[in-house]
Amino acid sequence: MPTVPPGSIFVTDWHRSPESREYFNKILYKKKRRKFGLLEAPVMPPNLKADTVRYKVFISGKSGVGKTALAARLTGLEIPNVHYETTGMETSVVFWPVKLRESGRVLFFHFQLWDCGENVMCRFDHMLPSCEEQADAILLLFSFTDHGSFEDISNQMPRLTDPSDRVVRLVVGTKFDLFMHTDVTESEITAFQEVWGVPVFRVGGDVSSGMGEIAPLLNALAENLWHQDCAHASNSLSPPS
Repeated sequence: MPTVPPGSIFVTDWHRSPESREYFNKILYKKKRRKFGLLEAPVMPPNLKADTVRYKVFISGKSGVGKTALAARLTGLEIPNVHYETTGMETSVVFWPVKLRESGRVLFFHFQLWDCGENVMCRFDHMLPSCEEQADAILLLFSFTDHGSFEDISNQMPRLTDPSDRVVRLVVGTKFDLFMHTDVTESEITAFQEVWGVPVFRVGGDVSSGMGEIAPLLNALAENLWHQDCAHASNSLSPPS
């Protein structure tokens, strides 16, 4: 489970600094997020050095919690006004630049998001294994307007705490902007975080060209994945005891 304190590896809020502007301009078009295909990538000039690291991210949650909307939010695409059940398996791409705190090295994280409808996974046994196969991270979603979806996440946590499992898991609460209709209290969120040691990220509201809402989630996802890979590489190089 992710335990990396925010900002311990990457420069916090680097996306707000003037230094990052040239890098973030490569994922923007006319001040809006650029849509990338599965085989596309930002074109970097020779003076900007940034290695690309790639990860598969599975978005998991009950039907209606906002999996497709979150994928759209992270990629900067238009969020559907009307909920519809994802009829199959959808993939999308997010590029996110970060700066390492110690070395000053800039990395471009390439997240391939996988989203699959709950009904489709129930009908076809191969769908869930395909989404989870070689996944580097799973975003566990619940809706602030659906207490049952929060209970579902809580019930899943005991089987997701295998220390040998190299899959990073983050919990995301959607529809946080609909606070007048919330079914999940702040005390429940606090208790969940204290019990499992996992932060809960909140998303909601309209998509804009700003990075403020999605930056904490993308930074946490990138930081925990990078930390895990570095720790695994270090353990692999260590001589056996």
